[in-house]
Amino acid sequence: MIDIEDQPLDIQWEHLLQSLEDTIGKRPADLNGVLFLIGVQELGQGAKRFTKEQKQDLMHIGICKVLSLSSYYLFERRDKDGWPHYTLNRALPQGGIEKQEALLKMHVIEYFKGV
Repeated sequence: MIDIEDQPLDIQWEHLLQSLEDTIGKRPADLNGVLFLIGVQELGQGAKRFTKEQKQDLMHIGICKVLSLSSYYLFERRDKDGWPHYTLNRALPQGGIEKQEALLKMHVIEYFKGV
């Protein structure tokens, strides 16, 4: 049997999306949807209604959390409302949108290995 980790990124990503659909009953539409889910998970307040601004904040939390796996961001603290805050630790690699998306997807896949 071929290990999923030996597959190209697009195959690993598709496998992750299918796994999320099996778990939560809905397939995330895109990378932003997955980052939002990670943000909600990291916030730790369960599923509830969020404002548009809060949804953007949750995606940012998702980005910071996954990129903290490679020390691009460091967890700083939780504020009085329980929201996590991160600080940039080192510069992100330069590149086009495709390269940035691939970097995020690799880190998202790694994140879900540990969950």
